[in-house]
Amino acid sequence: MTVEAVLPPAPGAEDHLALDFVNSAIALPGGQFLDLLGTPEATNRWLTERNLAPADAGVQEMCAAQLRSLRENVRALFAARVAGMPALPTALSAVNDALSKAPTAALLQWDDKNGPYRAFTCPTNEILDRALATLAANAADLLTGADAERLTACDSRPCSRYLLRHGRRHWCSTRCGDRARAARAYARRTQSRAD
Repeated sequence: MTVEAVLPPAPGAEDHLALDFVNSAIALPGGQFLDLLGTPEATNRWLTERNLAPADAGVQEMCAAQLRSLRENVRALFAARVAGMPALPTALSAVNDALSKAPTAALLQWDDKNGPYRAFTCPTNEILDRALATLAANAADLLTGADAERLTACDSRPCSRYLLRHGRRHWCSTRCGDRARAARAYARRTQSRAD
């Protein structure tokens, strides 16, 4: 099952990779759960689709587990931001550790045919570190940037996705909005029958 078959990207995910990252674990109605980083193969596919790793990176379970751990720590920071609560020190530490994993400057390279250029060198053993650093940097940018005030959790249960609020919209998708409106209508009907 693909996420596109379940839900479209949450508002803001196209501009903030960190939203897409935290929303890679999806709670669905009926107690179902979809984890786009649930297996090494799924993790490799997710990273490849976002240009964070080559298709042949060969992600192992240890790497997938590190990404899932960072995801939960970023989710904890998003939850703290949305609730106006202090951040968990362990979540902050995990994101800062990921930020320091890879160099941030493109190095000067030289091609005999085309001359100088700048590029990130990324040996195979550093692919995960670079992906972790990129995701952590994007999360830090979102939490400290202009869009931070718009960050919110989807208002439709059991959905656990985050989005950037636009106007009064508090749902990550039309499907979640319809489900929330239907639940409110049902609650009103039930309440009026009880009265």
